[in-house]
Amino acid sequence: MALADIADVVIVGGGPAGLTAAIQLAQLGIDVTVYERRATTSHLPRAHLLNQRTMEIFDAMGVADDVYALSPPEDRWHRVGWYTSLAGDRPGQGKEIGHIDAWGGGADRERYAAASPNRYANVPQMRLDPLLRTHADLHCAGKIHYGHEVRDLRQRDGYVELDIVEIASGSTHTVRARYVIAADGGRVCSTLLGVSMEGPTQLLDMVSMHVTADLSSWAVDDQVLLYYFVDPSGSGSFRGSICAMGPDTWGTESREWAFHQAFSWGDPAAKDTDTLVARVRDMLGIPDLRFDVHAISHWEFEGVTAAQYRVGDVFLVGNAAHRHPPTGGLGLNTAVQDVDNLVWKLYQVLRGHAGDELLDTYDAERRPVGLFNVRHSLENVGGHRRVAAALGLSAGISTDEGWAAIDAWLAPDAEGERRRADVADAVASNADDYGQLNVELGFHYSEGAVVPDGSAPPVPSNPLRDYIPTSRPGHHLPHARIDQSASAGSTLDLIDRRRFTLLVDPRTAQIWTDAVAARHLPVEVVAIGGDGSDERPGSWTRLREVDSGGAILVRPDRHVAWRAMTLPSEPGSDLAAALHTLTRTEGALA
Repeated sequence: MALADIADVVIVGGGPAGLTAAIQLAQLGIDVTVYERRATTSHLPRAHLLNQRTMEIFDAMGVADDVYALSPPEDRWHRVGWYTSLAGDRPGQGKEIGHIDAWGGGADRERYAAASPNRYANVPQMRLDPLLRTHADLHCAGKIHYGHEVRDLRQRDGYVELDIVEIASGSTHTVRARYVIAADGGRVCSTLLGVSMEGPTQLLDMVSMHVTADLSSWAVDDQVLLYYFVDPSGSGSFRGSICAMGPDTWGTESREWAFHQAFSWGDPAAKDTDTLVARVRDMLGIPDLRFDVHAISHWEFEGVTAAQYRVGDVFLVGNAAHRHPPTGGLGLNTAVQDVDNLVWKLYQVLRGHAGDELLDTYDAERRPVGLFNVRHSLENVGGHRRVAAALGLSAGISTDEGWAAIDAWLAPDAEGERRRADVADAVASNADDYGQLNVELGFHYSEGAVVPDGSAPPVPSNPLRDYIPTSRPGHHLPHARIDQSASAGSTLDLIDRRRFTLLVDPRTAQIWTDAVAARHLPVEVVAIGGDGSDERPGSWTRLREVDSGGAILVRPDRHVAWRAMTLPSEPGSDLAAALHTLTRTEGALA
């Protein structure tokens, strides 16, 4: 078969992971085609939280400004609240149980701003996906195909063969690609490849309703994005939640909302629209609430991870590789970060700069992150249960007993005071879920395309919240303002997306530049740090951890690959050896 008949990469799936991969690959000059079974992008809210690491990736792709333009004003969404209901005739209804700052807002703003040049964004998938498709269409003109489904795939010697059907016409054709990215949510490719998903399934039957509703007469906190409602009627936990969806006005004036309800797995009531509407009204305590339903979706509350992320020349990303509960907002973010890890490796291999073994590091690096994030998301569910338990709610109590417990929490006596203190502590315990900066930014790779230097990772006092930037190999490059002004660029902006970048001190830059040139190493040398006298917190001199003769080798995905703490006696030889280890081929050093 002629090489011209084989595309570089075919992506199966046109959601956020698939479209992100298409944009990144096309920007690197890789021939890429996308096939998506749906006729168009998602019309459901789905995931909506985009953390700082994801926004850094979008920034490098040139889409961050468009994403931020769709995100709410900063004073309209950085809070989470727990409520008995929004209204109602009972004394305990319409009460706020408590709230916390979330996603880098409020008291966390300075902590988050110091960690990244990008802030959080809040854009539901029904608006994010069309934006990403617009950018993908610009970069991959004529190669983004919706309404096409993969029916079969076969791994051949040196390529993958896929049978594609155009759903509207029923016509089929076969395409061939050197590599395939499975970003189809695990619907087809995983089954065809025989990849099993590991972890608990069918925990709950979740129902999400995208609606237009006017809640301005009852919702009172403009900063709350996500409202959780307790269930005094016998579940012992929470009955559901609502999330503001904007799009033009936010806070209490939001016109669109996502209503989420949880059912036991297999409960037929989850499929009955009248029951869903009645339950929402009861949850909110507004029996005559009128709202227009745009869409209803059913999804499985589960926490599973693929047994392997690479099968031959096919790579699983996003929901095809891991499916999370929404608690923690890690699913979509982990998906985008999967892609960012994989794309630069595909580019290196396709362009002959690295051996195929480099692609094995995708599984070695990303699967442990996926496993941790799924487990952490499952653990986060316990935070809501602690609030319910502190209120005195438990499984099996009657509705009257449940509301009596709420009344006892509100009572102006010693017992009420004790319960209120317990509830406040339970609400505050959720801060790790909504301020998990180290989970979002501190993940690192202990093996894969890294050259360990024997140093120990930093040990934060709170492993979920406290992010400690470090230049240790495997960790993400620390963010520092280049000249310490608020408008200055970040160290992250210095990293080449096509090859490795070597960050050095200006005082020894010529030594490193000469070493790279003498061996014709595929490395971009960048001098940063001035005279090394800036010792202010957050300065590069403080964060780099190497001395003025040292160097930090950074991968295109901004993770540190190797570092020299001091100037080696043979800098060119040491750097060449590191590159050989990283790329798995001598050819990269030619």
